[in-house]
Amino acid sequence: MNSRIIPYLILFFALLATGLFAQESRNDKFNQGVSSYSSANYQEALDKWMDLYNSGYRSAALNFNIANAYFKLQNIPSAILFYERAYLLDPADEDINYNLQIARAMIVDRFQEIPELFFVRWYNVISLLISSNTWALLSLFTFIVCLISVSFYIYSTRYIYKVLGFWFALLMLFISSFSFALSHRNKDLVSDSRKGIIFSPVVSGKSSPDNSGTDLFVLHEGTKVTVEDKVGEWYEIRLSDGNKGWVPSNSLDII
Repeated sequence: MNSRIIPYLILFFALLATGLFAQESRNDKFNQGVSSYSSANYQEALDKWMDLYNSGYRSAALNFNIANAYFKLQNIPSAILFYERAYLLDPADEDINYNLQIARAMIVDRFQEIPELFFVRWYNVISLLISSNTWALLSLFTFIVCLISVSFYIYSTRYIYKVLGFWFALLMLFISSFSFALSHRNKDLVSDSRKGIIFSPVVSGKSSPDNSGTDLFVLHEGTKVTVEDKVGEWYEIRLSDGNKGWVPSNSLDII
């Protein structure tokens, strides 16, 4: 074996071992939280799971369990926040959806929601089925296949190969473009979310980003809002019924 390759192999196996050790450590801490939760030690379970979350680890299961612990501790705004975060990572999970609806039923505010167009809703759900990086890889792969199909169309001497190459290239180009769009949408929903949960027990929506603004409406903890803009320490928010107003940025947490 070439001696120059050995250091790279050592580095590869060292990184692999480090990754496996980190994964095992995360699993141990997660399972410790499960054990504490099963014993009704909800705060202890929450502390272990939040340590994982604050270390940068993300998963639908982790967010879901954090939400359950907060719910048991009667911290409904935090429960809703983490149920929403779990939903973004696994929108098809029935338990996440069910518990989220239960938590939402416990908040004070009720607004007439403007219904989301069905094709927008399905587009969002499809984009969340897999991660943004996976959609991006699919887009890259299908684009490469598209280029190969174009080469068949250009260089093949047989008519049937030209026809197949042309139509297959169009199909791959469509899939590549759609996958790229879904990757971008997934990133917007998960990493650049403009949704937030009100955490202040009571907060007034102002007509301008200062305390002298006119009170437009009153919100209570647990209400979900959309962040439209930010000026200084104020967020402009939009409610599910379409109304807008300004609230202090420390009165909500971004999903």
